[in-house]
Amino acid sequence: MVIDSHPLLPTDRDVRSAIDRLATDLAKAGVTVARESALLPDFAETSRLYMRMLLGFLGAFLPPDELADARARASQLSPEDPSLGAERLRGITASHRAWVLDAGSRAGLRAQWRALFSSFDAVICPIMPTPAFPHDHLPEQRLRRISIDGKDYPYSDQLAWPGVATLPGLPATAVPLGLSKDGLPVGVQIVGPFLEDRTPLKLAELIERKFGGFKPPPLFDD
Repeated sequence: MVIDSHPLLPTDRDVRSAIDRLATDLAKAGVTVARESALLPDFAETSRLYMRMLLGFLGAFLPPDELADARARASQLSPEDPSLGAERLRGITASHRAWVLDAGSRAGLRAQWRALFSSFDAVICPIMPTPAFPHDHLPEQRLRRISIDGKDYPYSDQLAWPGVATLPGLPATAVPLGLSKDGLPVGVQIVGPFLEDRTPLKLAELIERKFGGFKPPPLFDD
């Protein structure tokens, strides 16, 4: 299965184009390529859950002043706010009961992926929504931004894509797909079934063998 979009975060045109080329090449090579399935988990709900659980863990290590600030901001959230930034705040300030309920949702998510992989060998999707990008070093992470096709989005929302495999504990292998129009590296991740690390690794090997592997940008070319 090949996925190139996320309901909560756009994917840069260079990334989409690279994934489309790969899907076309795979189909020409005789691979059955699907673009959608009723078995695929809801990426919007998956990302919201991932943000809460990730920040529920990381928030335990925040200094007292940062934790107090997060609690103050969380108290102002609307219950109807579905943004990933709101979910991160909810995760930092979540009760143990809320975390246990989220852990149950994660178990359900793992079951969904298990059902998906009864019909598909692997899922190919972006690692991040853009090619390589300039790092934003603003001290307050919540103020950082990432530009996707000329529009700014919260920097931390990029975690939505790595969270696809990380939250349910699935193996994922990164594969280079060439360079963007600006000469920057573009890649995808191949997500495989739980504990089947060799599956995405083998598919990555076959893609490299058939369509070519990593080629360094001209700046680093010997």
